[in-house]
Amino acid sequence: MSLLTETPHTHFKASAFAPQPAEERGLARDEVRLLVGTPDGVSHERFRDLPDHLRAGDVLVVNTSATIAAEVDATTDDAEIVLHVAHHLDDGDRVVELRTAPDAGRAILDARPGQEVVVGDVRLTIREPWPGAASSPTGVGNRLWRASIRGDLDRQLAWNGRPIAYGYLERRYPLASYQTVFGRHPGSAEMASAGRPFTDALVTRLVTAGVQLAPVTLHTGVSSQEAGEAPGPEWFEVPPTSARIINGARTNGGRVIAVGTTATRAVESAVRGSYVVAHRGWTERVITPQDPPRIVDGLVTGWHDPMASHLLLVEAVAGERLTQAAYDAAVAEGYLWHEFGDSALLMRR
Repeated sequence: MSLLTETPHTHFKASAFAPQPAEERGLARDEVRLLVGTPDGVSHERFRDLPDHLRAGDVLVVNTSATIAAEVDATTDDAEIVLHVAHHLDDGDRVVELRTAPDAGRAILDARPGQEVVVGDVRLTIREPWPGAASSPTGVGNRLWRASIRGDLDRQLAWNGRPIAYGYLERRYPLASYQTVFGRHPGSAEMASAGRPFTDALVTRLVTAGVQLAPVTLHTGVSSQEAGEAPGPEWFEVPPTSARIINGARTNGGRVIAVGTTATRAVESAVRGSYVVAHRGWTERVITPQDPPRIVDGLVTGWHDPMASHLLLVEAVAGERLTQAAYDAAVAEGYLWHEFGDSALLMRR
């Protein structure tokens, strides 16, 4: 039975959500817990033990997208709201989500085309649902919108924006808490969090042990997957050097391990036949057990809610049985969920 169906043992209490970054809990980033799951069983370690489970010739696919300050206070129709800002679209529009003030606690689903949103000296005009059909957790109204921009929205975000955050966090944390050691290209509305536990020292240990890094970029949108929605289109790039590294490793018997669902989606969007090719653009690839990955052998990941579509990707990479065993063990052992939580390494072979 899939984790996305009725599986009571995958339910967990809100206290299992990580309420603050590891550093606020007295840990280094690479001291969060690491569950290692393979077809041979499950073990419990620390993230800094990751090199012990990889071998020379393996490849880690890492996402170089950096997190932006994508949440900002705004007004519409003389009402105060919170605005979440995501993708730059090719025609200059932005993808936005309107949420209730002051804490962005829920999506506002009754926005309408033509409605204006004001952020400082910037005006946005709601145009149409994005990416096309209306989307909402309840099936009523619409959550994500394409909006045209008059003014410099990026400047307003730099001046007044803050990282997108949700109610399970103890307090607000600075943008630096939402960056990974790999982040070089700003563009993600929410952190590509699987890379957060890596440190410079850990990367050095991996590289000196013969593990290769293949950088890719995928700019994340706002978190819709927790509502059971499929991920929307996202911009990605797989550069030529990374394609060569991945193809060479596979030819020589190395394993391809993606750091996060974002890196998985990026590299699998660049597969042609049995090879990875250099490619960039918008991907609509949704990886599921019915449409599984063709290149990725394993996954470094955080822990996803039972109804999250990200969990289907995890099952597609690791297999249903291993994913179920890993989640059973994580719940039993009190692993922490979400962007500041614990991690897993899941290897299907």
